[in-house]
Amino acid sequence: MEATVDGKIILGIDPGTNVMGYGLIQVVGSQPVLLQYGVIHLHKYPNHAIKLKKIFERVTQLIEEYLPDEMAVEAPFFGKNVQSMLKLGRAQGVALAAALAREIPVMEYAPRKIKQAVTGNGNASKEQVAAMLQVILNFKHDKDKMLDATDALAAAVCHHQQSGGLRLSSKSGGWGDFLKNNPDRIR
Repeated sequence: MEATVDGKIILGIDPGTNVMGYGLIQVVGSQPVLLQYGVIHLHKYPNHAIKLKKIFERVTQLIEEYLPDEMAVEAPFFGKNVQSMLKLGRAQGVALAAALAREIPVMEYAPRKIKQAVTGNGNASKEQVAAMLQVILNFKHDKDKMLDATDALAAAVCHHQQSGGLRLSSKSGGWGDFLKNNPDRIR
């Protein structure tokens, strides 16, 4: 299925070495619309090299199917385990390489920046991010698709915001005012 391009398409990626989330939005006018979201299950592969190959293949497949104009990636969270960070960095690098090989511009956002953009709170939980995305993108979250998928969608929505799309004004009263002023965004 090839995407119909009425507006910019943004591919969001939440890197992972066991589960990698992805989400695609299309900007129609100035409104983000959900195209697709899901996860790449990697835990079933026996070694890290095969996982990297699968990440590259699936991200390439998503790019070929949806023809995104830009890609937004959640920056790795720096933990104490150096081996885990190396593996996560490789997973992110492979996803970036798939986009860059097709000359798709890539932006990276810190997890707190993404949460702030979507919920107004940089310390929001994954569940809070998923709940707010349901409002912003007007969809019912499929719990089976996991929170890594909604984290990837959040990266795409954050990128849309940062490029001049949907914004909360500093003069607004937050999400409450946004929802009150945008009743058509609530199901």
